[in-house]
Amino acid sequence: MAEEHVQVNVLYFAAASTATGLDHEQVPVPANCRLSSLGDLLVARHPKAANLREILAGSKWSVDAEMVDSPDAVVLQGGEEIAVICPVSGG
Repeated sequence: MAEEHVQVNVLYFAAASTATGLDHEQVPVPANCRLSSLGDLLVARHPKAANLREILAGSKWSVDAEMVDSPDAVVLQGGEEIAVICPVSGG
């Protein structure tokens, strides 16, 4: 039996956008996937994206414009807008 998938919209900013060459994309994820697993799915989806794993590891996540403190506690249902918020520096 095939695993059910749902779609989420991923927004990439700063280094994540540069690495993937995208500012957003629709991503199929397994139904009931935890947000904490999304990084691995994105790295597998973009194997040529330099340092994407490290970029995602140092980034924060937001789901439907709300910052997430515990990605393992968030179960994706489909239709969410997920932003990869990379650290920024400035003066």
